[in-house]
Amino acid sequence: VNILRDFQSYQRIYQQNQELRRELQQMKAWKEAALQLEQENARLLDLNNVQLDPRLTYVTGVVLADSGSPFRQSVLINVGSRDGIVDGWAAMDGLGLVGRIAGVGRATSRVVLLTDTSSRIPVTIQPSGQRALLMGDNSAVPYVDFIEAPDRVRPGDRVMTSGDGGVFPAGLLVGQLAQDPGGRMRVRLAADYERLEFLRVLRSYEHEDINDPGNLIAPATLPETSGGPDPESAPDLPAASDMPEAGNG
Repeated sequence: VNILRDFQSYQRIYQQNQELRRELQQMKAWKEAALQLEQENARLLDLNNVQLDPRLTYVTGVVLADSGSPFRQSVLINVGSRDGIVDGWAAMDGLGLVGRIAGVGRATSRVVLLTDTSSRIPVTIQPSGQRALLMGDNSAVPYVDFIEAPDRVRPGDRVMTSGDGGVFPAGLLVGQLAQDPGGRMRVRLAADYERLEFLRVLRSYEHEDINDPGNLIAPATLPETSGGPDPESAPDLPAASDMPEAGNG
Protein backbone atom coordinates (compact mmCIF):
# COMPACT_ATOMS: atom_id res chain seq x y z
CA VAL A 1 0.00 0.00 0.00
CA ASN A 2 2.82 2.41 0.87
CA ILE A 3 4.58 1.63 -2.41
CA LEU A 4 1.33 2.34 -4.29
CA ARG A 5 0.87 5.64 -2.46
CA ASP A 6 4.46 6.67 -3.20
CA PHE A 7 4.00 5.84 -6.86
CA GLN A 8 0.81 7.92 -7.04
CA SER A 9 2.59 10.82 -5.33
CA TYR A 10 5.49 10.64 -7.78
CA GLN A 11 3.00 10.55 -10.65
CA ARG A 12 1.28 13.72 -9.40
CA ILE A 13 4.65 15.46 -9.02
CA TYR A 14 5.58 14.48 -12.56
CA GLN A 15 2.29 15.85 -13.92
CA GLN A 16 2.77 19.11 -12.03
CA ASN A 17 6.31 19.37 -13.37
CA GLN A 18 5.09 18.91 -16.93
CA GLU A 19 2.38 21.53 -16.41
CA LEU A 20 4.92 24.02 -15.04
CA ARG A 21 7.14 23.40 -18.05
CA ARG A 22 4.26 24.17 -20.40
CA GLU A 23 3.43 27.36 -18.50
CA LEU A 24 7.09 28.41 -18.63
CA GLN A 25 7.17 27.96 -22.39
CA GLN A 26 4.01 30.05 -22.71
CA MET A 27 5.52 32.78 -20.52
CA LYS A 28 8.64 32.87 -22.69
CA ALA A 29 6.48 33.27 -25.78
CA TRP A 30 4.52 36.09 -24.15
CA LYS A 31 7.75 37.78 -23.08
CA GLU A 32 9.07 37.70 -26.65
CA ALA A 33 5.77 39.06 -27.95
CA ALA A 34 5.85 41.88 -25.37
CA LEU A 35 9.39 42.86 -26.37
CA GLN A 36 8.44 42.95 -30.04
CA LEU A 37 5.36 45.06 -29.28
CA GLU A 38 7.49 47.46 -27.20
CA GLN A 39 9.92 47.95 -30.08
CA GLU A 40 7.11 48.36 -32.58
CA ASN A 41 5.37 50.90 -30.34
CA ALA A 42 8.59 52.91 -29.96
CA ARG A 43 9.10 53.00 -33.73
CA LEU A 44 5.49 54.03 -34.32
CA LEU A 45 5.90 56.85 -31.82
CA ASP A 46 9.00 57.93 -33.70
CA LEU A 47 7.18 57.89 -37.05
CA ASN A 48 4.30 59.88 -35.59
CA ASN A 49 6.74 62.59 -34.47
CA VAL A 50 5.89 62.16 -30.78
CA GLN A 51 8.26 64.49 -28.93
CA LEU A 52 9.69 63.84 -25.49
CA ASP A 53 9.27 67.47 -24.55
CA PRO A 54 7.32 70.34 -26.17
CA ARG A 55 10.58 72.25 -26.60
CA LEU A 56 12.43 69.30 -28.16
CA THR A 57 12.67 68.94 -31.93
CA TYR A 58 14.92 66.68 -33.95
CA VAL A 59 16.40 65.98 -37.36
CA THR A 60 16.25 62.42 -38.69
CA GLY A 61 19.17 60.98 -40.65
CA VAL A 62 20.08 57.69 -42.30
CA VAL A 63 23.05 55.70 -41.03
CA LEU A 64 25.57 55.49 -43.87
CA ALA A 65 28.38 53.41 -42.35
CA ASP A 66 30.05 52.48 -39.09
CA SER A 67 33.66 53.03 -38.09
CA GLY A 68 34.67 49.41 -38.57
CA SER A 69 37.33 49.78 -35.87
CA PRO A 70 37.63 47.72 -32.68
CA PHE A 71 38.99 50.80 -30.88
CA ARG A 72 36.31 53.31 -31.86
CA GLN A 73 32.56 52.89 -31.81
CA SER A 74 30.86 55.40 -34.13
CA VAL A 75 28.58 55.71 -37.14
CA LEU A 76 28.10 58.23 -39.96
CA ILE A 77 24.71 59.80 -40.73
CA ASN A 78 23.65 61.80 -43.78
CA VAL A 79 22.83 65.10 -42.01
CA GLY A 80 25.33 67.83 -41.32
CA SER A 81 25.88 71.57 -40.98
CA ARG A 82 23.49 72.32 -43.85
CA ASP A 83 20.76 70.76 -41.67
CA GLY A 84 21.78 72.77 -38.60
CA ILE A 85 23.59 69.92 -36.81
CA VAL A 86 25.90 71.04 -33.98
CA ASP A 87 28.59 69.14 -32.08
CA GLY A 88 27.39 67.60 -28.82
CA TRP A 89 23.76 67.02 -29.71
CA ALA A 90 22.16 63.72 -28.65
CA ALA A 91 21.31 61.00 -31.18
CA MET A 92 18.56 58.41 -30.59
CA ASP A 93 16.87 55.60 -32.42
CA GLY A 94 13.25 54.61 -31.87
CA LEU A 95 14.03 52.99 -28.51
CA GLY A 96 16.70 54.91 -26.61
CA LEU A 97 19.83 57.03 -26.58
CA VAL A 98 22.54 55.98 -29.04
CA GLY A 99 25.30 58.57 -28.62
CA ARG A 100 26.31 62.15 -29.34
CA ILE A 101 27.43 64.15 -32.36
CA ALA A 102 31.23 64.44 -32.50
CA GLY A 103 32.29 65.89 -35.82
CA VAL A 104 30.08 67.73 -38.30
CA GLY A 105 30.62 68.07 -42.04
CA ARG A 106 28.48 69.82 -44.60
CA ALA A 107 26.36 66.79 -45.48
CA THR A 108 27.43 64.17 -42.92
CA SER A 109 28.03 63.87 -39.19
CA ARG A 110 29.74 61.36 -36.96
CA VAL A 111 27.93 59.90 -33.95
CA VAL A 112 30.10 58.54 -31.15
CA LEU A 113 28.18 55.66 -29.57
CA LEU A 114 27.66 55.13 -25.85
CA THR A 115 29.83 52.02 -26.09
CA ASP A 116 32.92 53.99 -27.18
CA THR A 117 35.73 54.34 -24.66
CA SER A 118 35.59 58.14 -24.92
CA SER A 119 31.90 58.24 -23.95
CA ARG A 120 31.06 59.58 -20.48
CA ILE A 121 27.37 60.27 -19.82
CA PRO A 122 25.82 61.50 -16.53
CA VAL A 123 22.75 59.38 -15.78
CA THR A 124 20.06 58.89 -13.15
CA ILE A 125 19.00 55.44 -11.91
CA GLN A 126 15.27 55.15 -11.29
CA PRO A 127 13.32 54.73 -9.05
CA SER A 128 15.96 55.49 -6.40
CA GLY A 129 17.12 58.66 -8.19
CA GLN A 130 20.82 57.87 -7.74
CA ARG A 131 23.26 59.87 -9.88
CA ALA A 132 26.02 58.00 -11.69
CA LEU A 133 28.27 58.07 -14.74
CA LEU A 134 27.84 55.75 -17.72
CA MET A 135 31.25 54.90 -19.18
CA GLY A 136 31.85 53.05 -22.44
CA ASP A 137 34.46 50.30 -22.74
CA ASN A 138 33.94 49.08 -26.34
CA SER A 139 31.58 46.35 -25.13
CA ALA A 140 27.86 46.00 -25.80
CA VAL A 141 27.04 46.74 -22.13
CA PRO A 142 28.88 49.82 -20.79
CA TYR A 143 29.47 49.97 -17.06
CA VAL A 144 28.17 52.41 -14.45
CA ASP A 145 30.55 54.07 -12.02
CA PHE A 146 30.49 56.70 -9.27
CA ILE A 147 27.06 55.68 -7.96
CA GLU A 148 26.10 57.83 -4.97
CA ALA A 149 24.61 54.98 -2.91
CA PRO A 150 25.29 51.58 -4.56
CA ASP A 151 23.17 49.73 -1.99
CA ARG A 152 20.04 51.55 -3.21
CA VAL A 153 20.19 50.35 -6.82
CA ARG A 154 19.12 46.95 -8.12
CA PRO A 155 19.42 45.08 -11.43
CA GLY A 156 16.44 45.94 -13.57
CA ASP A 157 16.30 49.63 -12.60
CA ARG A 158 15.78 52.09 -15.45
CA VAL A 159 18.69 54.31 -16.45
CA MET A 160 17.90 57.80 -17.78
CA THR A 161 19.97 60.83 -18.68
CA SER A 162 20.24 63.26 -15.76
CA GLY A 163 20.88 66.49 -17.66
CA ASP A 164 23.88 67.32 -15.44
CA GLY A 165 26.54 69.45 -17.03
CA GLY A 166 24.31 70.31 -19.96
CA VAL A 167 25.55 67.25 -21.88
CA PHE A 168 22.11 65.90 -22.79
CA PRO A 169 18.51 66.85 -21.98
CA ALA A 170 17.21 65.09 -18.89
CA GLY A 171 14.82 62.15 -19.13
CA LEU A 172 16.16 60.34 -22.22
CA LEU A 173 15.96 56.56 -21.89
CA VAL A 174 19.39 54.88 -21.83
CA GLY A 175 18.65 51.30 -20.78
CA GLN A 176 18.27 48.89 -17.91
CA LEU A 177 20.68 48.21 -15.06
CA ALA A 178 22.33 44.77 -14.93
CA GLN A 179 25.09 43.09 -12.93
CA ASP A 180 27.93 41.15 -14.51
CA PRO A 181 29.43 37.98 -12.95
CA GLY A 182 32.14 40.09 -11.34
CA GLY A 183 29.56 42.15 -9.45
CA ARG A 184 30.01 45.31 -11.53
CA MET A 185 26.93 47.30 -12.52
CA ARG A 186 26.40 47.62 -16.27
CA VAL A 187 23.60 48.86 -18.53
CA ARG A 188 21.73 46.90 -21.18
CA LEU A 189 21.18 49.65 -23.70
CA ALA A 190 17.62 50.22 -24.91
CA ALA A 191 18.79 51.21 -28.40
CA ASP A 192 18.93 48.42 -30.96
CA TYR A 193 22.62 48.55 -31.90
CA GLU A 194 22.23 45.57 -34.22
CA ARG A 195 19.94 47.53 -36.55
CA LEU A 196 20.96 51.19 -36.54
CA GLU A 197 19.28 52.36 -39.74
CA PHE A 198 17.74 55.72 -38.80
CA LEU A 199 18.86 58.11 -36.07
CA ARG A 200 17.20 61.29 -34.87
CA VAL A 201 19.41 64.11 -33.63
CA LEU A 202 17.80 66.11 -30.83
CA ARG A 203 18.19 69.87 -30.98
CA SER A 204 19.36 71.03 -27.56
CA TYR A 205 17.72 73.81 -25.63
CA GLU A 206 18.93 77.35 -26.01
CA HIS A 207 20.99 78.23 -22.95
CA GLU A 208 21.41 81.75 -21.65
CA ASP A 209 24.99 82.97 -21.72
CA ILE A 210 26.16 84.31 -18.36
CA ASN A 211 28.99 86.76 -18.94
CA ASP A 212 29.23 88.28 -15.46
CA PRO A 213 28.27 85.72 -12.80
CA GLY A 214 29.43 88.04 -10.00
CA ASN A 215 26.29 90.12 -10.34
CA LEU A 216 24.21 87.07 -9.45
CA ILE A 217 25.81 86.87 -6.00
CA ALA A 218 26.90 90.39 -4.98
CA PRO A 219 24.20 92.77 -3.66
CA ALA A 220 23.20 95.80 -5.65
CA THR A 221 25.43 98.83 -5.05
CA LEU A 222 23.91 101.80 -3.25
CA PRO A 223 23.86 105.15 -5.05
CA GLU A 224 26.60 107.51 -3.92
CA THR A 225 25.59 110.88 -2.38
CA SER A 226 27.78 113.97 -2.17
CA GLY A 227 26.31 115.24 1.10
CA GLY A 228 27.35 112.29 3.22
CA PRO A 229 25.17 109.54 4.56
CA ASP A 230 21.43 109.98 4.70
CA PRO A 231 20.41 110.89 8.28
CA GLU A 232 17.33 108.67 7.97
CA SER A 233 19.46 105.64 7.09
CA ALA A 234 22.10 106.36 9.80
CA PRO A 235 22.03 104.04 12.83
CA ASP A 236 20.29 105.31 15.96
CA LEU A 237 22.84 106.64 18.51
CA PRO A 238 22.09 107.20 22.18
CA ALA A 239 21.34 110.79 23.21
CA ALA A 240 23.92 112.84 25.15
CA SER A 241 21.77 112.76 28.28
CA ASP A 242 21.74 108.97 28.16
CA MET A 243 25.53 108.73 28.09
CA PRO A 244 27.19 108.07 31.48
CA GLU A 245 29.32 110.93 32.77
CA ALA A 246 33.06 110.40 32.96
CA GLY A 247 34.20 109.37 36.38
CA ASN A 248 30.80 108.14 37.54
CA GLY A 249 31.68 104.56 36.61
